Amino acid sequence: MPVETRDISLAGRVLAPFSDVLGEKAVPDDLAELGQLVKTPEANVIKLPNVSASVPQLKACIAELRSSGYPLPDYPDEPKTDQERETRARYDRAKGSAVNPVLREGNSDRRAPRSVKDFARANPPRMKPWPQGSKTHVATMGSGDFRSNEKSLTAAEPTTVRIEHVAPDGTVTPLKASLELQAGEVFDATFMSRRSLVEFLREQVEDARRQGVLFSIHLKATMMKVSDPIIFGHAVRVFFEEVFAKHGAVLTQAGANPNDGFGDVLSKIAKLPEEQRGAIEADVRAVYERGPGIAMVNSDKGITNLHVPSDVIVDASMPPLVRDGGGMWNAEGKLQDTKAVIPDSSYAPVYQAVIEDCQANGQLDPATMGSVPNVGLMAMKAEEYGSHDKTFEIHAEGVVRVVDAAGSSLMEHRVETGDIWRACQTKDAAIRDWVKLAVNRARATGSPAVFWLDRTRAHDAELIQKVERYLGEHDTTGLQIEIMAPAEATRYSLERIRRGEDTISVTGNVLRDYLTDLFPILEIGTSARMLSIVPLLNGGGLFETGAGGSAPKHVQQFEEEGYLRWDSLGEYMALAASLQHLGEQFDNAGARVLAETLDTATARYLTEGREPARKVGQIDNRGSTFYLTLYWAQALAAQQADAALAERFRPIAEEMTASESTIAAELIGAQGSPQELGGYYMPDPERTAAAMRPSETLNRIIDAI
Repeated sequence: MPVETRDISLAGRVLAPFSDVLGEKAVPDDLAELGQLVKTPEANVIKLPNVSASVPQLKACIAELRSSGYPLPDYPDEPKTDQERETRARYDRAKGSAVNPVLREGNSDRRAPRSVKDFARANPPRMKPWPQGSKTHVATMGSGDFRSNEKSLTAAEPTTVRIEHVAPDGTVTPLKASLELQAGEVFDATFMSRRSLVEFLREQVEDARRQGVLFSIHLKATMMKVSDPIIFGHAVRVFFEEVFAKHGAVLTQAGANPNDGFGDVLSKIAKLPEEQRGAIEADVRAVYERGPGIAMVNSDKGITNLHVPSDVIVDASMPPLVRDGGGMWNAEGKLQDTKAVIPDSSYAPVYQAVIEDCQANGQLDPATMGSVPNVGLMAMKAEEYGSHDKTFEIHAEGVVRVVDAAGSSLMEHRVETGDIWRACQTKDAAIRDWVKLAVNRARATGSPAVFWLDRTRAHDAELIQKVERYLGEHDTTGLQIEIMAPAEATRYSLERIRRGEDTISVTGNVLRDYLTDLFPILEIGTSARMLSIVPLLNGGGLFETGAGGSAPKHVQQFEEEGYLRWDSLGEYMALAASLQHLGEQFDNAGARVLAETLDTATARYLTEGREPARKVGQIDNRGSTFYLTLYWAQALAAQQADAALAERFRPIAEEMTASESTIAAELIGAQGSPQELGGYYMPDPERTAAAMRPSETLNRIIDAI
């Protein structure tokens, strides 16, 4: 059973498109290869978390690779030549959610395994109480946003459409020359008004000042790689409006780009002549002094919510706010009530419903609460909002229209300069498979399945027609299947959670992403321990290893202290599911034994508390991995289903058991000193292996297998 690896890291994705300029340093396009593999019945892919890069992260990766000898061109912020536009296009393929649309050729089944849920109930994660009189709330747009401007249709037959901008004088500018629509495909188009967004942000900054709460912006500038950095930039401009009004020309000349965050603006200010720099810095201080307070990413280092667009990602930032009793960290390093600004109203009500529930009923209790597993629509690039080549910042007023092959206008939006227009597609086959997966999960678990769809939203109304039709293809006798708007579904699920009951959330792609962080973080303390299975449309399997949002801070701690807090339980569970799929698909008895014994090992890993702790001198990832390996070897040696496997692993288990104290001491002893890995985005393999495998005793045992 050969096991191969492929590189889908940001560095690998950056290098792959430049094979023509890298010469002997060229690397294969592993992501493209995997994209073909997942369309085959024999596919069995375990996907680790990957970086959905913002522009600052992309630039940092390029700089690191260039310093390592890769002759990459600079990232052109404002390409002026055809060559620069081509370079920018190549780099942008690596930006944002570049991996998931390629690999996710199936819908998502994501849930907390029973062993993980039982462990969380016995060892509930820390939750802070909600204070009386909490002012924390979500602020979202009431008009002018993506939800309110959305138009949607279902293609009656295959067709080709184009997207174009028509100026007031009749000049037509192509935005997307040709786009294929399949019969039954749902197609959406909408826009966010720049004017409405800026007015909304101004109101929220002033209201936060008036209420004495922190101002915070919650977007997804990584996955929504085109739309959300623009929205983030407007938030920076509005919060520091006086600075940009007074010094805008100087900042523009210095190359400051608010879309890359206020940290980028500050870095450009630091390079200005002393007189200019001092005047601008004084005005920045004045903004901070007048308030409102701003939520902090790192209070000690003065890094705010507006510094870097990839620092505050909505699905990773809102659950801790709920967990921490509605507070985010202020400049003094204390929790404070917060205005969570989520401009688009499509899904913001979900978070407001959670906040209102906690304010009315108190903090949730992981020791008793139920679970909200998810069945997510994501196959065939479903609902890839704001992240692809159908999202545009409008550069002149006029009309954006979608025109079919016969020249008929299917959709039109009147737009102004700076508006953000976007379209998305959702294939009929993906929707049909999604409904089937939801019915199967409801049948397997006996839990209610709720489609989180809003009949008053254009896109959801189209999906509801399909859901109701495709449910008729299945035997739903005895099943409870509901359709509820997201806020209603949130309240319903929370009522059941507080009674210890489970409810399956059946959602589109964006809500899938949000809910599979929200509920796991509240239920089990992390989304990294979720079992994420993607039954691929053509029969293969994709097994995801949990969310990686906390990974950067863990890597930073490892580099500084030689202590890696990352919990690899998600990887262990994905491996077990992969082996189980292999055993069932090819009737491989040995793979089934490996899967069953790995499940036994992960359960013991939890019950004996072998997960990474928090600081130097305690068990870290390397120690956790050792104990998982020990327990797996012991389980393989003890099982009776496969005598050959038992015989093969018995001496390994015995040697590791006898050497347990020595190995544990060697692993603990390796902590406490800085680690030089030779790169952040592309670490040196030898240095990384040496840092991650510091136990000579364990290495000798493993290398002898």
